[in-house]
Amino acid sequence: AAVDPWVAAGLGAWLIGTTVAGRGLRETALDVFRPLAAGDLFAAQAALGQVVGRDTANLPEADVVRGAVETVAENTVDAVVSPLFYAFLGGPALAVAYRAVNTLDSMVGYRNDRYRDFGWAAARLDDLANFLPARIAGLLMCAAGWLLGLDARGAWRAWRRDARRHPSPNAGIPEAVAAGALRVRLGGINTYGGAPSRRPHLGDALEPLTPGKIPAAVRLNRLASHLAAAAGFAVAWAARTWLAPSGW
Repeated sequence: AAVDPWVAAGLGAWLIGTTVAGRGLRETALDVFRPLAAGDLFAAQAALGQVVGRDTANLPEADVVRGAVETVAENTVDAVVSPLFYAFLGGPALAVAYRAVNTLDSMVGYRNDRYRDFGWAAARLDDLANFLPARIAGLLMCAAGWLLGLDARGAWRAWRRDARRHPSPNAGIPEAVAAGALRVRLGGINTYGGAPSRRPHLGDALEPLTPGKIPAAVRLNRLASHLAAAAGFAVAWAARTWLAPSGW
């Protein structure tokens, strides 16, 4: 039997909604900000430890802020722009397929003996899936920074100068843009299981990494997310308008 179009549309919208995690990402970041604003560094460290892989128990305030800002910036691609990109490109099925690839990478995409072969393949597939969306996200974040009165010129400069330093071909873009827009320096030493790992610096330390940078990063993410959705609808409408008469 045929499925009612409204039921199909509702199910499709629900499936796409399960792949987009922008609201949860922003709430998680604010869960780190609130105890910092109240002077409870221990609670902020614990909250950050729920969403990052690095050791957080002994982080100073500035590094807790850095971790939250980096997470919001990087996941602007993974949690918002990429699933929306694939949803507009191929509907719910492609959005869900993207989320499966991204989840697999987060589970086994590690450079260690246990996951060397399978994890390598998952990580490279995730890099490929995020390649174009990451660059779209960079543009949207620059535009959002300009609309919010942040340092859009600094965001563009940091992208062009610093993003390539990041070990990921994609994550460096949103992190560099966020660093430039917020006028802070991201990157530095992260510790994983007691082993230090140095990440390249992104952006310039024009302003300190104070707790207020977290809600600023959240606002940047939120507006970039709205711009991504608006751009997707605009492109989909234009494509349908231009291609429908020709029979495509």
